[in-house]
Amino acid sequence: MADRNATTSWTGDLGSGSGLVTLDSSNAGQFPVSFATRAEDPAGQTSPEELIAAAHSSCFSMQLSGLLGEAGLTPERIDTSAEVTLGKSGGGFAITGIALTVQATVPGADDATFQQAAQKAKEICPVSAALTGTTITLEATLS
Repeated sequence: MADRNATTSWTGDLGSGSGLVTLDSSNAGQFPVSFATRAEDPAGQTSPEELIAAAHSSCFSMQLSGLLGEAGLTPERIDTSAEVTLGKSGGGFAITGIALTVQATVPGADDATFQQAAQKAKEICPVSAALTGTTITLEATLS
């Protein structure tokens, strides 16, 4: 397995400063970040929580695809969104929850098999494991 890297270059204080996130594997360039857009309106900038949401939704989708494959099912499509909530905690901030929502088209799958695979994917995908201690909810729909 390969290691993955990202780098952030930050300038200034928390309130008025800003940074650029570079994903080493991406040709998309740099992604601007700031605390103001993290806590308020994103206005074209990303945030650590959005990057976690991207990691979680893609990890979950891959894990679900693998589990369905183990059950002899091939998904036509898996659409997953992850909503990461940032809230106050103690004297600072914390990720207070992640809501995964998945809708999938899986020929030949019954709802019970799909729900079981989706629940297991939520529990064992590596990003979920890295976020142990965070409340993660799942809404899974088979179409």
